[in-house]
Amino acid sequence: MELRSVEELMDLLYAGRHQHALRTAALLRRGRPADKELQVAGLVRGIGPVLAPGDERARARGAAEAVRSLLGERVFRLVRGDAGATEDDVLRLRQAAEESRTVGFDAGVLEDWRTVLELVAARNSRLRTVD
Repeated sequence: MELRSVEELMDLLYAGRHQHALRTAALLRRGRPADKELQVAGLVRGIGPVLAPGDERARARGAAEAVRSLLGERVFRLVRGDAGATEDDVLRLRQAAEESRTVGFDAGVLEDWRTVLELVAARNSRLRTVD
């Protein structure tokens, strides 16, 4: 599945474990406020269980492939946990995902992230035009 719009992505996020995804993204925002792609990677990992409900190994791969054309290569590599992403970023993403399972705080609502998703998608679109 390849997502073509932020609206399609938002629908999948609402269908998934969005509270966990929201907390993960919020923790990443606290730690790296300027790194929108890292934050978005933490958020979109939440679509993995929707795309591959019974297959733990396919979740990250499915989520990464789904957002690749919309959000770009870096988000793709981060979500997949790829060696092409820096080890520090992958580690931060995994730590935030683990921490978000145990911390209890109000991380807001998905609509709070729509603008960030649109910004990352627009930036990726401009980069593809230049390539």
